[in-house]
Amino acid sequence: MSELNQSEDIKNLMEKVKEQNYFFNLLKQEINRAIIGQEYMVDRLLIGLLGNGHVLLEGVPGLAKTLAIKTLAEAVHGQFSRIQFTPDLLPADVVGTMIYNVKENDFSIKKGPVFANFVLADEINRAPAKVQSALLEVMQEKQVTIGDETMQLPKPFLVLATQNPIDQEGTYLLPEAQTDRFMLKCKIDYPELEDERKIMRMISTQDIPTIRPVISLDQIVEAKKLINQIYLDEKIEKYILDMVFATRYPEKYGLADLKNLINFGASPRASINLAIASRANAFIKGRAFVIPEDVKSIAKDVLRHRIGLSFEAEAEEVSQDEIVDRILAKIQAP
Repeated sequence: MSELNQSEDIKNLMEKVKEQNYFFNLLKQEINRAIIGQEYMVDRLLIGLLGNGHVLLEGVPGLAKTLAIKTLAEAVHGQFSRIQFTPDLLPADVVGTMIYNVKENDFSIKKGPVFANFVLADEINRAPAKVQSALLEVMQEKQVTIGDETMQLPKPFLVLATQNPIDQEGTYLLPEAQTDRFMLKCKIDYPELEDERKIMRMISTQDIPTIRPVISLDQIVEAKKLINQIYLDEKIEKYILDMVFATRYPEKYGLADLKNLINFGASPRASINLAIASRANAFIKGRAFVIPEDVKSIAKDVLRHRIGLSFEAEAEEVSQDEIVDRILAKIQAP
């Protein structure tokens, strides 16, 4: 393809991006009416929505994690369900089960709460491994098997999970196979002082806004198709791959001091999700092409839960975020 044709294609794509981006700006504005001072979290939820990837939110209680997810669902014409994960939860409570119908003398399927567009898995690390594994097929295959029947989940389908990092009593650590299925793991921090003042006034005066649906599921599906067309240059692709491979073979990238800190590196899902998330971030910013800043801004969220720390790293209190920072500093952006 000639440079002239490529330039023309990007120009045409830019027009489509601006048209679709307008609706997502409306969606963001509507969410921000209820969620104050958490722009990072809102952006990551939108990236997950556009990139068709699940999002894990980690933060102390009271940071509006659950409210943000519920608000996103309310601002979209879609089905929303919430599952409060507890130690006594059963897989059937999540995906559904077979129920015997006495009148018809036959079994019928009762669908679980995962049959929705947006599924909030609240405090996901409070459920045992058996329940967590029930989500594996749901999250990866976008389908549920009950008895001998396999049923497709509605589109779009998004699992948005929360977990509390400080209260570890009665919790079950999420296995690597489970966390790897989340496109993003976002660490949510406290709001700024002025933002918290606004929150305090809004709640104390009961001036809580009613969220209106501002975007349809069809518009979301159309925007998702557009995400796949966002231009990703070969140099950006190499930048993404170098970043992911540096978590596996740090010594090859002049980061030999990281080798003893990393037990295992990021999986191929990291490369896939980093490319998709970078495209989604470019779309949110109103661009039809990905730049290095898109990759850098989303790198920690894609990589932090895919890097296994060694005992040495834990002893030295080195975090995944620090490792990603060192990789970003070492690998030259195109």
